Amino acid sequence: MSHSNRLPENCQDCAKSVGPNIHGKCNLCQELEFQEAVLCDLNRSTQDPAEFACHAFQPMLRLVDRGGFDAADSHPGPPKSSRREFLSRFLQSDKIKYQRALALQKLDRDPESVFADLKYHFAWNVIDRKPVFTPTNDVLDSAHNAFMECGELVGGFVRLLWLAPDHVHLFVESDAERSVEQLVFEIKRCSSNAMLTKLVTMKESLAPRTELWDQAYFVETVG
Repeated sequence: MSHSNRLPENCQDCAKSVGPNIHGKCNLCQELEFQEAVLCDLNRSTQDPAEFACHAFQPMLRLVDRGGFDAADSHPGPPKSSRREFLSRFLQSDKIKYQRALALQKLDRDPESVFADLKYHFAWNVIDRKPVFTPTNDVLDSAHNAFMECGELVGGFVRLLWLAPDHVHLFVESDAERSVEQLVFEIKRCSSNAMLTKLVTMKESLAPRTELWDQAYFVETVG
């Protein structure tokens, strides 16, 4: 049995579309060349195929050009920048440089001490990939503040990198005293409670579900 035959029916139809492999409404996905298949896999991983729900479904739309050939609905490709270039620019920010200098100073004073400062890129979906952050500008400040407040709870620093309609990208710093699973759990819980309390319209759009975030997540170390 091929992999496509194991996919939910909607996913099989969506896979037939000749659309972009990178999220068309997330600038950071395009900047990082972050494949939308990751978001799809996250959405499928925690659902029963028989009751599968996905609001990012893209039905196949085709136009006929003058030559009589079917032409798939086209989308602009991602800008010509690499993942390595983006992360390099980000890690050269003033805050990161300051932390490096502080770590070196601490080690110089006490060479036997252990100083851990782990940096992560997290990404996860809204439940069922519902595009609740649309238009993004209306909720951007609330989302930014909600994630910033989460940093105090996890003993580190949480920064919203990009708020897409149906998912988020985060930069998280940790002192290594908490596992990745603990970080994700606390950040999701904290940010969800804060946003659903302030944004009543969003809470109504999720009904009858009461969760904001999907259980699955993507993580990679970036420094």
